[in-house]
Amino acid sequence: MQENKKIRIGCASGFWGDTSTAAKQLVDKANLNYLVFDFLAEVTMSILARAKSKNPEMGYATDFVNHIKPILQDIQNQKIKVITNAGGINPDACKSVLQNEAQKLGIKLNIAVIKGDDIISKLTELQNQGIKEIDKDLPLPDSCLSINAYLGAPGIVKALDEGADIVITGRVVDSALVLAPLIHEFKWGESDYNLLSAGSLAGHIIECGAQCTGGNFTDWKKVKGFENMGFPFVDVFSNGEFIVSKPGGTGGLVTFGTVAEQLVYEIGDPAEYILPDVVCDFSEVIIKDLGSDQVLVSGAKGYPPTKYYKNSATYIDGYRSIGTLVIGGKDSIKKGQLIANAIIEKCSFIFKQNNLENFTDTSFDIIGSNSIYGPENNKTDTKEIVLRIVATHKNKEALIIFSKELAQAVTGMAAGVINYLGGRPKVSPSIHLFSFLLPKKQIEIKLKTENKTIPITVDTSRVYKKTQKYSPLIKQNEFIKKEYVTPLVNLAYARSGDKGNDANIGVIARKESYFHFIDSALDSSSVSQIFEHVVHGDVFKWILPGINGINFLLKNSLGGGGMASLNIDPQGKAYAQQLLEHPIPVTKEIFDEFKNNI
Repeated sequence: MQENKKIRIGCASGFWGDTSTAAKQLVDKANLNYLVFDFLAEVTMSILARAKSKNPEMGYATDFVNHIKPILQDIQNQKIKVITNAGGINPDACKSVLQNEAQKLGIKLNIAVIKGDDIISKLTELQNQGIKEIDKDLPLPDSCLSINAYLGAPGIVKALDEGADIVITGRVVDSALVLAPLIHEFKWGESDYNLLSAGSLAGHIIECGAQCTGGNFTDWKKVKGFENMGFPFVDVFSNGEFIVSKPGGTGGLVTFGTVAEQLVYEIGDPAEYILPDVVCDFSEVIIKDLGSDQVLVSGAKGYPPTKYYKNSATYIDGYRSIGTLVIGGKDSIKKGQLIANAIIEKCSFIFKQNNLENFTDTSFDIIGSNSIYGPENNKTDTKEIVLRIVATHKNKEALIIFSKELAQAVTGMAAGVINYLGGRPKVSPSIHLFSFLLPKKQIEIKLKTENKTIPITVDTSRVYKKTQKYSPLIKQNEFIKKEYVTPLVNLAYARSGDKGNDANIGVIARKESYFHFIDSALDSSSVSQIFEHVVHGDVFKWILPGINGINFLLKNSLGGGGMASLNIDPQGKAYAQQLLEHPIPVTKEIFDEFKNNI
């Protein structure tokens, strides 16, 4: 490992709404070179678009200014550079507000803005171009709220080259916030693909904040200090290796397991994780626990990027309303099911009387009955449940009727309805995601500094050629008839998340000797069966031999995904928790290791 120079980068936000304490913690305790904030997700873009439509001075993540304002003087004193995608769809406004706050404090900052990702103004042009959704043969809708390209690192790199203290972007891939300062500091070239992949991996590990320092960790009982979670920083060396850590005296945990779980989080094929700057191969990445909340990561490989940017549009498709009722007493589950069906049927009757179409979709869950495990498993004997009922309709007025009719359950349906959670349900636009590809040459990126605008060029001369290094491994379950079984959680860590309407579940063996048993028991077919109540597509499996890991992608398993889904778990966050309960056949020797845990 080359230690002649290292760059320390901390991440103070994994999403819009993350804790306000992280930035100060990192600035006070981490001795940073760079501080990055990640705020954007698809749902965030639609929220920002609607905010800007009501007020042209809005459209950015206001949390950024609130979090950084109290520590601006410390940031300047320590010469920490800041990079964030808080600009959303209005980075100029974000810059203006931050600059005003700095001036009030007597602080002079060189703030740069990266623009070009926001292409909502090209809606008609894109429709005329015949744009189709990535996974479906559907045209770009008229009702788009936002359309943004996922940009890469070049604009941020140029801003840093020009001497920016703070760089504000719109939509960029999360990892670019970390990759860009590494390119700037180490002078990595556009064709240093292994290094670009390593820098992107460093960004991927810390982009979700505390998710790599003990948040969402399988072994959550081992994590201390949730009330003071340490946020991550990476020490990156010029050869691409990096150490993940957190500030001393903070809660959380940095181990092989916490970092490995984040490595497999939402990446799909680990040998072909496509980013705008590089196509990454993380399959042979090695994670070494150094102790004392320090983990060394190495082994990323890279290939030339594609000639396309991924773009995401959000659009309105009717309206939705979500109501919740607390129900108590004997047979609460049956009461909830009866009430839900009665409300839906009664509303349908009223719609017909008023010449309204029926619901476009409905769904209900009995929270407290193991509903996320599917209808065959929601038979828990419980005397209190929450009925969650969701409905969508093209007409807002129809859902206002639904909202009102929910009230009758209190006095006119089965006994035991206790109260509403949150009162009468609101009616809101039903927001959906539309993803598509565009040639990079169609996106005009610009850097705006204090006194000039600089066009950013992106090299598209090298062509990525798809390679299949590790074919999905399908094995017969040769141990399935053995009498010794143990839950997967005893053998592995796991984490899950969303990729649009697809769910990603990563599984990492706790010991190399456990991997063969996990690999043999879990294949595409068995995982599909476990999640048959939600999966409506293929299940893909890939191997990460560097960490004895497996990554599964469950296609069409999130009910439309994110904002569009009616599911109680629209991002698949609990899918890993469900898989960890699955019994894995093992030898008697391994079974005996855990017999006291059963």
